[in-house]
Amino acid sequence: LFLCTGNSARSQMAEALAGALSDGVVEAQSAGSHPKPLHPNAVRVMHERYGLDLAEQRSKHLSVFTHQRFDRVISLCDRVREVCPAFPGQPETIHWSIPDPAAEPGDDEATYPTFQQTAGELETRIRFLVAGLTNRTDLQADDPKEES
Repeated sequence: LFLCTGNSARSQMAEALAGALSDGVVEAQSAGSHPKPLHPNAVRVMHERYGLDLAEQRSKHLSVFTHQRFDRVISLCDRVREVCPAFPGQPETIHWSIPDPAAEPGDDEATYPTFQQTAGELETRIRFLVAGLTNRTDLQADDPKEES
C-alpha cells in the first residue's frame, strides 16, 4: 500500500509502477489522507514515460484500506506518515520522503519536469523494492528445509 497526502500523484504513480515493474507479481494499492483529484501531469508522465494509463484511476482515502492486510505500507511523505493508522497483521512500514510534485507553483507545463523527476525517483526505489522481493521469494523457494 502506497500512501501520500492527496493520492493525486506520488502514490498513484507508485501503485502503477509497482505492478508494471514486477510484471504484475506485486499487487499494489494507493490512498491518501486528504484525497484530491488525480493530477493531469501524473497521468501524462506515466503514459509518456512508461505507457501506463492512469486516466481511469480514482483517488481514495486511506480509511478504505484500514481493515485490509498488506505485506508493506510505504508512506511517501512526512504528513501522511504522521497520521498513518495501524493496519492488521503488522505490515512492514517503509518511509520514502518524496516531495509532492503537485505542490509546485506554476501551470501544468511549468511543473511537468518535476513530475518527470518524481517518476524517476519512484522508479528507482520501486526497482530496488521489487528486486528485494524477488530475491526473498527465490531464496525461500530454494530453502532446503522446504523440501518434502
